[in-house]
Amino acid sequence: MLCDTSRLLPAGAATTLPAQPRSRGSALRCRRRELHFPGHPALPFCDFLAAQLTRPSFPPGRRVILRRGRMPPVMGGSLAGSERRARRGRCGPQAARAVGPDVAAEDAARSPKRLVQGSRRFKAAGGWALLAVVTLLSFATRFHRLDEPPHICWDETHFGKMGSYYINRTFFFDVHPPLGKMLIGLAGYLSGYDGTFLFQKPGDKYEHHSYMGMRGFCAFLGSWLIPFAYLTVLEVSKSLPAALLTAALLTFDTGCLTLSQYILLDPILMFFIMAAMLSMVKYNSCTDRPFSASWWFWLSLTGISLAGALGVKFVGLFIILQVGLNTISDLWHLFGDLSLSLVTMGKHLIARILCLIVLPLALYMAIFAVHFIVLNKSGPGDGFFSSAFQARLSGNNLHNASIPEHLAYGSVITVKNLRMASGYLHSHRHLYPEGIGARQQQVTTYLHKDYNNLWIVKKHNTNSDPLDPSLPVEFVRHGDIIRLEHKETSRNLHSHYHEAPLTRKHYQVTGYGINGTGDSNDFWRIEVVNRKFGNRIKVLRSRIRLIHLVTGCVLGSSGKVLPKWGWEQLEVTCTPYLKETLNSIWNVEDHFNPKLPNISLDVLKPSFPEILLESHMVMLRGNNGLKPKDNDFTSKPWHWPINYQGLRFSGINDTDFRVYLLGNPVVWWLNLLSIALYLLTGSFTAVALQRGVHLPAEVEDPGLSQVLLRGGGQALLGWVLHYFPFFLMGRILYFHHYFPAMLFSSMLTGILWDTLLRLCAWRLAPSSLARGIHVGGILSLLLGTAYSFYLFHPLAYGMVGPLAQNPLSPMAGLRWLESWDF
Repeated sequence: MLCDTSRLLPAGAATTLPAQPRSRGSALRCRRRELHFPGHPALPFCDFLAAQLTRPSFPPGRRVILRRGRMPPVMGGSLAGSERRARRGRCGPQAARAVGPDVAAEDAARSPKRLVQGSRRFKAAGGWALLAVVTLLSFATRFHRLDEPPHICWDETHFGKMGSYYINRTFFFDVHPPLGKMLIGLAGYLSGYDGTFLFQKPGDKYEHHSYMGMRGFCAFLGSWLIPFAYLTVLEVSKSLPAALLTAALLTFDTGCLTLSQYILLDPILMFFIMAAMLSMVKYNSCTDRPFSASWWFWLSLTGISLAGALGVKFVGLFIILQVGLNTISDLWHLFGDLSLSLVTMGKHLIARILCLIVLPLALYMAIFAVHFIVLNKSGPGDGFFSSAFQARLSGNNLHNASIPEHLAYGSVITVKNLRMASGYLHSHRHLYPEGIGARQQQVTTYLHKDYNNLWIVKKHNTNSDPLDPSLPVEFVRHGDIIRLEHKETSRNLHSHYHEAPLTRKHYQVTGYGINGTGDSNDFWRIEVVNRKFGNRIKVLRSRIRLIHLVTGCVLGSSGKVLPKWGWEQLEVTCTPYLKETLNSIWNVEDHFNPKLPNISLDVLKPSFPEILLESHMVMLRGNNGLKPKDNDFTSKPWHWPINYQGLRFSGINDTDFRVYLLGNPVVWWLNLLSIALYLLTGSFTAVALQRGVHLPAEVEDPGLSQVLLRGGGQALLGWVLHYFPFFLMGRILYFHHYFPAMLFSSMLTGILWDTLLRLCAWRLAPSSLARGIHVGGILSLLLGTAYSFYLFHPLAYGMVGPLAQNPLSPMAGLRWLESWDF
């Protein structure tokens, strides 16, 4: 606010005049703040202004900038240093008269522009130095004792093995997209690992095998989480203390540290999530210069990071949703800007479609293209995929194979269920246990190639050998009644009215009979979906159903996993519901018949879109079907934010090297408190602004309310999107699933406490003490998290010796919850 000083202030007056307050109306609202003059009583500002409008005190034409803020009262006849600095610049002559000739001469000798430039350079240098310290500390904590323990820890047995598969080019199946395992395999290959370690079970020693390259790669990406979070908070809050507090929370969290030190997908996933978040806030900050080089760079980098996050795990969908909501909000505000033409609006829309949809989608498909090109050899994952898919894998019995085209009596076949990840019709010599239907031979589906998957196709009413050279070839046709005899045990595929083991109202399927001799419950009518009676059955291409002749039920796989007595294979039932579903549709895959000519299977190889679609269906079905393994520490989503239970990475007794995944309790409980506080303060601030309540200038002018609502709101949205969807999932869940959400809760904590401390400092103290309150609060939080890390760091770096219950243990007295098992 600019006032004509010739009509306003008496000479020598030191004042703190508020700037014009923000108002929804046109009228000026006066704040009744007191003005202090040397030797004069305090006056309300509005009264003083009315009294002084007619009394000139300065020469005409002189103006002074009246700045907003709370300044200390003048003591004696001289100005405080902070007030003297506030009145420099355009008010130099007036300030000179007020403070005396010596100070005025000193002020005039200095250049304000040069001071401002020097201050900015100093701040920039300090900011870069602080970022360097944060980054170095992050790398130091993640790479410290990285080689310990020198044996497999927890899920390293899976992802290390999958890295070996890439080096050996062996096809495998996993429920996650391939990028993370590809990068682990690449890191191992570049660091000299030859892919020969078996990764059989946790605790196996690496010995001479090179594993540090894979661990080092994961630690390298995990180390970047802290600088990324620091820069993200700095961008949305413009506050170094908030960014520094966020960096400290993540640096000194034992859980984030543990996850970053092993061959796991989690540090890779979180790296891309935080890269996407940082890129998003960076391109948001470029809205005043759209289509500039920096704007295009950050927008494109956001799309690349989204592809990376989704390419590691399907959890990447949550950060995609957050970026999508931010983009919709951004476009909606642009749409309301009437100064933008429709052409410009169209350019904005096309740019976001290209960078945030087309680019990530192209990169994501490229990841799978590389995955399928590299893994071109048959491996343990073949059985999860269709026969046509297997035909493209070198070493598979269907690759470049020639088999009889049509099914005939006497053929030895395997029958595969068309439901993804259901496997082959299978039997073995083990019987169903007592109380589970009839005590006959078990029939299941099995996901892997096995001799127990082989069946002989025979007529229902004769035991003659169809392969007798003297007998003519007789083809199996749509509508024929057949009998399937298990090749290894000579028992027939059988069903009856006994209830299935797991699925109610379905009938049990067993192996029955001796040397192929059974009863009428062994007869099945073979039908080809959408074909006429009399048509031949084609190998691989015909979709068939097997209808039980006596009960009228349909052979199918429920997809349910049998208990240990069923070797955890999948249940086979005969369902009385005749609706056509993939559970009850099969195809003939392997086919051996010496009396028939062979044809090449090259014509069956699928295209890339078909492979891509099938692989996603298999992954999604596999995700939903995940079951806990023995001794697994599964958990529920409500356990996670309260740090209720950790996860054992290595070791179980006092002689083992023990690593325990558990968050730093001080950090995690502070984050939980911060979420609750933010919901209260953010709601109050939002309601106040919406109702037009006049907030203090210290809240409005520096933008603290916007930092709280927009910056904190982005962090809260990220926490919600990465946490609450797990309540809707039916798959098995583990503690480590919460860590992407934990990143966002830590950023929210940094933003919230910096804002609250600034407000408390302003309300509770004069300006000379306010900075001390703010700095002291931030330092207390930093020192508290650092000290708690000192107490709990053995959880991440490893412990040897007595357990926590023993007074001699390094963790004695630190088992604050009974559910912590270290």
